Amino acid sequence: MKETMSQFDSPVLGTPLSPAAVRVMLLGAGELGKEVTIALQRLGVEVIAVDRYANAPAQQVAHHAHVIDMTDARALSELILRERPALVVPEIEAIATPALVELEREGVVRVIPTARAAWLTMNREGIRRLAAETLGLPCSDYRFAGSLDELRSAIAGEAGQPGIGYPCFVKPVMSSSGKGQSKIDEPTQIDAAWAAAARGGRVDSGRVIVEGFIDFDYEITLLTVRARAADGTVGTHFCEPIGHLQKDGDYIESWQPQSMSAAALARSREIAKRVTDDLGGTGVFGVELFVRGDQVWFSEVSPRPHDTGLVTMASQHQSEFELHARAILGLPVDVSLRTPAASAVVYGGLDGGALAFEGVAEALAVPGADLRLFGKPESFAKRRMGVALARADDIATARERARLAASKVRPRPA
Repeated sequence: MKETMSQFDSPVLGTPLSPAAVRVMLLGAGELGKEVTIALQRLGVEVIAVDRYANAPAQQVAHHAHVIDMTDARALSELILRERPALVVPEIEAIATPALVELEREGVVRVIPTARAAWLTMNREGIRRLAAETLGLPCSDYRFAGSLDELRSAIAGEAGQPGIGYPCFVKPVMSSSGKGQSKIDEPTQIDAAWAAAARGGRVDSGRVIVEGFIDFDYEITLLTVRARAADGTVGTHFCEPIGHLQKDGDYIESWQPQSMSAAALARSREIAKRVTDDLGGTGVFGVELFVRGDQVWFSEVSPRPHDTGLVTMASQHQSEFELHARAILGLPVDVSLRTPAASAVVYGGLDGGALAFEGVAEALAVPGADLRLFGKPESFAKRRMGVALARADDIATARERARLAASKVRPRPA
């Protein structure tokens, strides 16, 4: 059953910094938010970028910038009431989502995709219980733990109840980009995993998820776009599947399209549609799935563009950021692939302040290559500071070119 749009059925776009402006507020102003900002500005939208620190990437290109603690419900509500955007677009998980739920209920603002979706996906517990327990989607075995003792019991089992066993993965219930995740192969690693989750979560909630091991062949991100159709209803569109390589839970390479069986692709789309239909609203959803042969398991969903989807800036006619901008404004979308392509991460390589980048010319000299430097004001050794992109006639060549281009970039202190 299709869902009818309540706003932007016949979108009228205005002029930024004028009474006719359509104003959009981004909550989170990192590299993904920067690309969404650029896509919105190309459509004449006035953008307000909010983050917890100054000079975040999207703040550097937005019309307005604010620095607040987005987990502070009062500060967040006051800012939204003061700026009165037409749309609020969460770009990270660490947000006082109950405040968004209340403001949306009162009709103050429309949250993308919905305030409920932002609330459910802000932590792994909400979305995992929705997927596994409400929708009955195939998932890895899992438990939640609110203390070190509960974590030990979740893995080992207790009172005749089997535990998750080894190997398993421990993750903060609220984190992104693999932060705070640990793989556990034996009991001696449990204490360290608990401490890592506390350090790595966007908010230390004192709660973790323990996930059982799935022996998958590969994992994909299926970018799923809910957008307005010509008849005013909301339909679902799927980009070609994106394959990706992770290290310590953080993506380091992605490529599109990922080769997979017709049965696995159909099952992936079925799972993605079920979870995104339940979340509702419009925009891009990054649905992460494990695949083995024709079998597919749900992993996670982000109700926004996904980091592995950076590859779409080279591979698709409309990148995931352009798709998100169009979908949330009620405009038509085109999810078609332009060419096989790949991405490879450029890390900061050191801890410190702003960086300078050498080797940019050499990176861009790689055939089919492009580069995005995010402009983050502070570097960490494993902080993603840029991404190399590469196009080719086949995925193997595209991945080789992207890795080569990324290797040419040499960060150093500014």
